[in-house]
Amino acid sequence: MSDRKKLGVWSGVGLTLADMVGTGVLTTAGFMALELSPRLILLDWLVGGIVALAGAVAYGALARRIPRSGGEYRYLSTMLHPVLGYLAGWTSLLVGFSVPVALAALAAGAFGETLLPWIDGQILAATVIALVTAAHALDLDTSKRVQDSLAAIKSILIAAFILIGLVAGTNSLPPETAEAATGANAGFPVTAFFTSLIYITFCYSGWNAAIYASEEFERPRRDVPRSMLIGCSLVVVVYLLVNWVFVTNLPQADMIAWIQGDTDRITLAHLVTRNLLGPDAASVMSVVVIVALLSAISAMTLIGPRVYAAMAGDGFLPPALKVRDGHPPTGSVLLQSGLAVTLVFLSEFREMLTNVGSILAIVSAATVLSLFRTSRWNDEPPSTAARFGAVVYAGMSAWMVYFAVQSSNKVALAGFEVPTLILWMMGIVVAASVGYYTTRRLRITN
Repeated sequence: MSDRKKLGVWSGVGLTLADMVGTGVLTTAGFMALELSPRLILLDWLVGGIVALAGAVAYGALARRIPRSGGEYRYLSTMLHPVLGYLAGWTSLLVGFSVPVALAALAAGAFGETLLPWIDGQILAATVIALVTAAHALDLDTSKRVQDSLAAIKSILIAAFILIGLVAGTNSLPPETAEAATGANAGFPVTAFFTSLIYITFCYSGWNAAIYASEEFERPRRDVPRSMLIGCSLVVVVYLLVNWVFVTNLPQADMIAWIQGDTDRITLAHLVTRNLLGPDAASVMSVVVIVALLSAISAMTLIGPRVYAAMAGDGFLPPALKVRDGHPPTGSVLLQSGLAVTLVFLSEFREMLTNVGSILAIVSAATVLSLFRTSRWNDEPPSTAARFGAVVYAGMSAWMVYFAVQSSNKVALAGFEVPTLILWMMGIVVAASVGYYTTRRLRITN
C-alpha cells in the first residue's frame, strides 16, 4: 500500500472527532436539566471527559504494544485470552457499530425531513448508509478523502456554533439551580449525576476510534496513541464549550418545553440559534446536525469493518471478510452496512442500546486492565500514567455499570427480580463462548 493511502496523525484525529461528535452533545444536557443544576451539568461533562482521557492514555500503551488493527478483539486476544477477544469482536459486529450506524442514519433521516418534508425518513436513512458504504468499500484513497473532508466540515460548523454562542450569548450562569426549580432534595444528587454520566459516556464513545484501523496508519506505534489523546482532548474542550453555551443561554423552562416537544427533529442547538439569531438561522442547524451524523456514520463505517476483517484473518470469520492488500475490507463493510440497514427498518432495537453500552463499557474496562498482565509486556512495561489511567477508567466504568444495573428493567426469574442487563450480559457471554469453541474446532481455513 502506498504511503499516499496511509493515515497520519491528523487523519486519526479527524477520525476520532468524527466518531465522537454526534447529536448526543446537542441533546443530552436538556434531559440532564430535569435533575441537575447548570454547574453540575458542566461538572458531569468534565468528569466524563476525564474518564475518556484516562481510557485514551491506557489504550495508547496497548496501541504501542500491539500496532495491529482490530481494537479490543486484538488486544484482549493477545493480552488475556482469545475467547475474550472473540466476545469483543462479536459484540462489535452485532451491536457495537451496526446499532449506532442505524441510529445515526435514522436521526439524519428525521432531520432531513425537516428540510424536505416529502422525504421518508427511513428511506433517507437507508440511502445515507448506502452512499457512505460506497465511499468506504471500494478504494482506500477515496475512503480517506471522504472521512477527512466530513471531519473538517463538521469541525468548522461546530466551531461556528460555539463562536456564535460565545459572542452573541450571555456567558453567565443562571442564579437558580435545578434543585430549587424542581423542588428536589437539597444536596448532591448522586444517582442523577451518575445516571447522566452513563449517557455522557455514550457521547464520549469513539475516543478509541484509531485502534480499529492501526495497520492503516503510516506509523501506528506513534500516530495511534497521539490521535487518541489529541482527538479526545479536543472533544472534551468542544463538549464543555457547547454545554456552556446551552446552560448560559437556555432557561430551564425552555429545556423542559423542548423535552416535551419534538426532540427527534430539534436539538438544543436549534433553540440557542433561534434565540440568538432568529428562526431562519435555526433551520440551518438541521444541516449542521446532518453533517455531524454523516461524519459519525462515515467514521464507524471505516473502523468497524476492520474488527471483522481481523477476525477473518485469524480464521474466526469467512475469508471473504478479510482485508485485501491495497484495498479496504469490502466484504466486512458490506456486512456491517447490511446489518445497519436491516436495523433501520426495525422498531424495537433502540431498547438494546443502554444494555449494549454497558456491555461495551465492560469490554473496554477489561481491555485497560490487561495492562496489568505483566507477563505479556516483555521489556517494555506500560508507564505509570497508563496504569493509573487504566485504574481510573475501569473504576468509573464499573461504577457506571452498577448504576445501569440498578436502573435496568427487572424480570421475574426463579422467584427473583433479575435486571435485564444481567441477562443480556450472561446471554452474550454464553453465546460468544459457544461460538468461539465451536469455531475453533471447525476453524475456517484462510
